[in-house]
Order: sequence, then C-alpha cells, then structure tokens
Amino acid sequence: MSDEEDVAPAVKKSRVFYGSLEEKERERLSANVASSSATGSDAVRAGIEAGNINISSGETLEIEERVSERQQEALAEFERRRRARQITVSTDDAEVKAGLRALGEPITLFGEGPADRRERLRSVLSVVGPDALKKSRKDEERAKRSQDECQQTWYHEGSASLKDARLWLARYSLPRAMRRLEAARTQKEVTEATKTIRQQELHKSLRNLNNFCSQIGDDRPISFCHFSPDSKMLATASWSGLCKLWSVPDCNLIRTLRGHNTNVGAIVFRPQAGVSLNQSDVSLASCAADGTVKLWNLESDEPVADIEGHSERVSRVSWHPSGRFLGTTCYDYSWRLWDLEVQEEILHQEGHSKGVHDLTFHPDGSLAATGGLDAFGRVWDLRTGRCVVFLEGHLKEIYSLHFSPNGYHLATGSGDNTCKVWELRNRKCLYTVPAHQNLLSAVRFQPTDGHFLLTGAYDNTAKVWSHPGWMPLKTLAGHEGKVMGVDVSPDGKLIATCSYDRTFKLWLSE
Repeated sequence: MSDEEDVAPAVKKSRVFYGSLEEKERERLSANVASSSATGSDAVRAGIEAGNINISSGETLEIEERVSERQQEALAEFERRRRARQITVSTDDAEVKAGLRALGEPITLFGEGPADRRERLRSVLSVVGPDALKKSRKDEERAKRSQDECQQTWYHEGSASLKDARLWLARYSLPRAMRRLEAARTQKEVTEATKTIRQQELHKSLRNLNNFCSQIGDDRPISFCHFSPDSKMLATASWSGLCKLWSVPDCNLIRTLRGHNTNVGAIVFRPQAGVSLNQSDVSLASCAADGTVKLWNLESDEPVADIEGHSERVSRVSWHPSGRFLGTTCYDYSWRLWDLEVQEEILHQEGHSKGVHDLTFHPDGSLAATGGLDAFGRVWDLRTGRCVVFLEGHLKEIYSLHFSPNGYHLATGSGDNTCKVWELRNRKCLYTVPAHQNLLSAVRFQPTDGHFLLTGAYDNTAKVWSHPGWMPLKTLAGHEGKVMGVDVSPDGKLIATCSYDRTFKLWLSE
C-alpha cells in the first residue's frame, strides 16, 4: 500500500444555521410550485391545441341527486304496508263485504276466502285512506235518511177557503151518493131476463155504429172533443190555438173561440152549460201547452177570464159535477183545484213524481182521479185531501182516466197499449183490456148507465167494449191519423172522435 492510499479522506463539516428557517422554506416551496405550474400549464396548453381538452365558456350543469323510479316504488310500497299494518279491519265477513261495496270494490273475487277478502279491504284502505270508509258510510246514511224523508207523508195547513170547500163538497156528494145507491138497489130488483134483453139490444145497436158525419175541423191536428150537456153542441180544440163550437148532428160551425197562442190541450163544457146557465155565464174552460187556462161563455169569441198560476204545460181541465170547481193538471208534477165562486186556487196537490196528464171527477163529486207520466194513478178524496187509492200496474204513462156512472169502476188508458179497469171497492185491477196496437189517448164510459166503454188510440181507431164482460163490440175505423180524443154524448146516442188528420167524426147507430 502506498503512502497516498494510507491518507484518510477529509471529513465534511456540517453547516450550522442560526435563526428561523421559515423564509428559506417558503422560498423553496414557491420555487417548486412555479416550476410545476409552468410545466402543467404547458401540458394543458398542448392538450387544448391538440383538441384533446375542451374548456367550457363558464356554463355549469347541476347534477341532481335523485332516486330511481324503482326505488321510489319500493319506498311507496313499504310505506303502504306500514299503513296497512296500522289499519284495523273487522273480522266479520259481512262487514268486510259491506265495506268493499261502499268503496266501490267487488265484494268477492273468484277463489277468494274471508281472510283474503279482509286483506284486500285492508290493502284498499291503505291506498284510499281509512277515512274513506267512514265518509262513504256517512254519505250512505245521509242518502237513506233523505230517501226516508221523501217517502214520508206530510201535510200543509190549508186555508179557510179550502176548509169551507171541503165541507161544501161533503154536503154536496153525500146526497148524490145516496141517490146513486138507491138507483143501484132499484136496478138490482130488475129480473135477469130483462137485463139480458136490454144488454143484447144495446150490443146490437153498438155493432151497427157507422160514420154519420165527418168534418174538417182545423188546419192543424184536433186534440180534444167534448159534447155539451144538452148534446146539441160539440167543442173541439186544435193545435192551431183555436177552439170551435159545432152544431150536432149537422156539424155546422157555430163559433170560433180565439185566445190561445199555442197547442190547446182540452176544452170542456161546464156541467150545466146550455141547460140551466145563461148564455153570458161561464160555460167552457180550455187549457194550452203554455200554461194558460181560459174561461169562455156562449156569447163571445173572446175569453171572459184567464186563470193564471201555472208555470208548465197544462194538459187537461175538468169540471167538478157541481160546476163550482175546476180542476187542472200540470206538468210541474201537480194538479190544482180552483173555486170559481171565491175566484182563487184552493188546492195545489202534489203526489206524482212526473207530470200529471189527466184528471177526472167521480159522478158523486167526492173523489178525483189523476194519472200522469209516472205510470201511476191516484184517487183523491176531495173531502179529506187524502190519497185513498193508489193505482199501480201500468208499464207506461197514463194518458186518460174516467169514472163509470156506477161509482166503483175506473178506467185508465196508458202508453202500454192497454186499458185497465179498476175496482175501487177492493182497490185492485178488475180487468186489463188489451185494447190497441198503440198508446191509448182517451177512454170514456157510457155516461148514462156505463154499459159500454169507448177507447181511442194512436193506431187510428176507436173501439167499443162491453161492460161488464169487456168484449169488443165495434171498431170505429176511418181516420187517417191517430185518434187523439173521443167522447160520448150525454144522451148516449152519439160518439165523437177527433184525430191527427184534422177531422172529427160523429158515429151513430143505424
């Protein structure tokens, strides 16, 4: 080994610094940052130039943190199950079915047992809320309560004039009923052979009925016809608004009554018109579709009075047998009774659920029968105001009613093509006459004895039926349009029919 190799290396002396190193360290770090930022900015600039980096113009897009639809459905299902566990459902299967019915759900499904049904009710309630069942039950109870209230009979306190009229009607009708019953007892004493001979003679004469006179009555359909009490005049009503008086039996025009502006529904003679009343007294009443009711005498072409108070169509008017009262039927579901002596409406009677179409009075003056578009008929006791008989059986509207002179039979004509005869003594339907091939517009009993029944219908014919027995005796054919009204003269000799073909015809037995 040489001497040079034997010399030891020099020892490096460590530096000793005095004071704080903060400034030196800050300078060192800043120098490192500057160098790195320069290098990074150069790299970014190169990337932008190469088209690999896109820098926006400052617009930002906020990214919403939302849960997926599947997760929402799962959360909603968990919440619904939680609510379902808290709902108390009855274990009575009948109550469960009632609850499902109240909620509008089927009360049972195929193969479903009581437990499954109970779970289905709980599931439905968890969706609609447990208060929905209570609300539906309250609505059901309220509807039931209102329905019960509608079915209850209520009475209004009448006026003093109504009370006086009822007492007057009682004093008027009771003696007439006694005379009718006395005549029935007298008739009962007649031998059966005599009755049979009379019936055969009547049927023979009815079978010989022929068209005696045909007259064009107006430019528009004739809706109604009515004989005067002395059988010497016939009144017709037309859809033109005109009412006309014709002489019988030669069918000459006597007078044209002008006053209505629309379809006239009916015109009727007062019971004593032309017999005991003067020409200047009120002798006729008519009604129209605009709700007007007019009174006429036999001297003037103009109405002598108007009866106001109807807001709907008035289809029929009818005189009480005494001639003091006038009944009107209105399509506001009511009928009214007017006292012409005190000149006021004394009764506004409700009771039908639809428009009231026809009204007829009992021969004694004690009862009134009404029928309407609700297919039901009602018989009212004018002395008490009560509905004493409810006529249920027709399938369609009732368009005509008429009492038999015997006092206990009532005929009704309906839109179901039938005529029903009702027995008022036991309040049942005595017989259903399959009368026509279209709706019945009018029914009339023979006014003297009630031994035959006359029906008119929209099949262009009128028919005569025996009473009792209800056999068809004669078909009065000849009209080219539907028969809208029929009547029998008070002496029982003539039959009148009026039609949509603008004509009326008189029928007489040869």
